[in-house]
Amino acid sequence: MNIRYIDLRSDTLTKPSTDMLRAMSSAPVGDDVYGEDPTVNLFQERMASLFGMEAGLFVPTGVMSNQLAIKAWTSPGDEVIVERESHIFNYETAAPSMMSAVQLCTVDASLGVLEPDTVRAAVRPTEYYYPVTSLVCIENTHNRFGGTLYPLETMGELHATTKALGIALHLDGARIWNAHIASGTSLRDYGCVVDSISICFSKGLGAPVGSMLLGPASMIARAHKYRKIFGGGMRQAGVLAAAAHFAVENNLSKLARDHERARGFAEAIMHSATFSVDLQRVQSNMVLLDFSESDIAAGVAQQRLEKHGVRTGMGMGECLRAVFHLDLTDEDVDEAIHVTTTILG
Repeated sequence: MNIRYIDLRSDTLTKPSTDMLRAMSSAPVGDDVYGEDPTVNLFQERMASLFGMEAGLFVPTGVMSNQLAIKAWTSPGDEVIVERESHIFNYETAAPSMMSAVQLCTVDASLGVLEPDTVRAAVRPTEYYYPVTSLVCIENTHNRFGGTLYPLETMGELHATTKALGIALHLDGARIWNAHIASGTSLRDYGCVVDSISICFSKGLGAPVGSMLLGPASMIARAHKYRKIFGGGMRQAGVLAAAAHFAVENNLSKLARDHERARGFAEAIMHSATFSVDLQRVQSNMVLLDFSESDIAAGVAQQRLEKHGVRTGMGMGECLRAVFHLDLTDEDVDEAIHVTTTILG
């Protein structure tokens, strides 16, 4: 029996629309390694302007964007402060140690929000036998905590702290678009409270490929060199930049619908006796189903749901993660609610 799956594993699963494919096929292109792709150049300028940054660098993936930031801001043997549940620490395959020869200092934070005092306490003393703290990385929205938001005020306070200490502040903004829509904070305001930002186009916005690193022109120039070293130099990349540009122009406003559906899903399933849902964490397009106090393991629950046509991802600990995205319909959400409440009580 063929099952049509409602896929809630991630917002990376979207397919390019017909109009997006048309934009890709009609994009003027050149050799981006030579800096001659007009679509890439215009898109980089557009995104830098949108966030109030000096320059941008189009790259294939969010991991590359984050790792280029780490490489550009640090020297071998330095230390980078990150939150313990961050994407950089958990999902980027120890890349900082391999590609930048730096070590990560992990600190705990409520819902992923690093406070200035926490960071200040983690910065190393200046004695020669300590590593040099050269960078702090934060994440907005926060993946493992279920798409939670980083308050702009706290970001500003943290930036003032790192600036006073002579340390750069990098934002893993893979889902900064969701934070922008959910909070009403302008993209330029986010750009004002960090030194560099990684933004992604292949998650909620629906592009098939692409991220961008934004920051000061001198830092982006260093990152450009390292992009080539990391194997990220692309040729007629305007085809991909056109898809990303289309996604920003046409799909950004649609994220509000993803947030509404996530909230509706959470409220409809939250009274289950099998798992719990913390509505405080439902701040954007993700919902965590917590099985930590259940007789059913999250992995078993995941298999049961998939058997009945609903795919979910594994979240932090004993949690399943449901992510709402562009390719879902209201009927899909209703069916996911029905299956979840029926199968898992």
